[in-house]
Amino acid sequence: MNGPRERAARLGAAALSDSELLAVLLGTGRAGEDVTLLAVRVLRETGGLWALARMSVAEIALLAGIGPAKAARLAAAFEAGSRGLTSPDAAAAPLSNSETVFLQHGRRLMTSQIERFLVIAVDAKNRARAEREVARGGRTTCQVDPSEVFRFLVSESASGAILLHNHPSGDPEPSGQDLALTERLVVAGSLLDIRVLDHVIVGSGRYTSLRDAGLWPSTPVKSIRSIGFAG
Repeated sequence: MNGPRERAARLGAAALSDSELLAVLLGTGRAGEDVTLLAVRVLRETGGLWALARMSVAEIALLAGIGPAKAARLAAAFEAGSRGLTSPDAAAAPLSNSETVFLQHGRRLMTSQIERFLVIAVDAKNRARAEREVARGGRTTCQVDPSEVFRFLVSESASGAILLHNHPSGDPEPSGQDLALTERLVVAGSLLDIRVLDHVIVGSGRYTSLRDAGLWPSTPVKSIRSIGFAG
């Protein structure tokens, strides 16, 4: 036999086509449709591996021939692959630039179909201490409560913070709401002596750093006073 599993064992997984990789993960087909044909059809119906990885477990389970068990297996495989992109030594390295933030923390957001807002707490040397998802929304909006952001940062004794969220549309261009929220959090951070270092917006295979793009807000005294935090 020279099926996908045999080819993977002989040549390595990198030699397999998208449909062969999916067939290995599925394991079995269904009556009248072997696993190879099932994989080809699923990719055709969903738009490929990229689109399939963006689907929820419930959505995958609705595909003909899949069901809950295979859907959970696929979702777990996509998540394991995403987490496997980060070296176990990465946490010890400082988050010195936006590319490092994207590679270590942002890439897994590319497949999310809803907006998710993460906060990374860093120490004085910009090394990640902890990460928390503080909000999630729909396909176009995500309501972030600043008090939730700073409650987490204070609990971690963070010296600084990096903001990170995704645009499910795939376009990482910051919106007016993104800019306004960033300014609010920068102002609040300055009052608590917590440096907000950057806000990275993740799209489809690319990202935008507000700091790099020259969109970083200033924190004039009148802005702090205007929101009632200073006398």
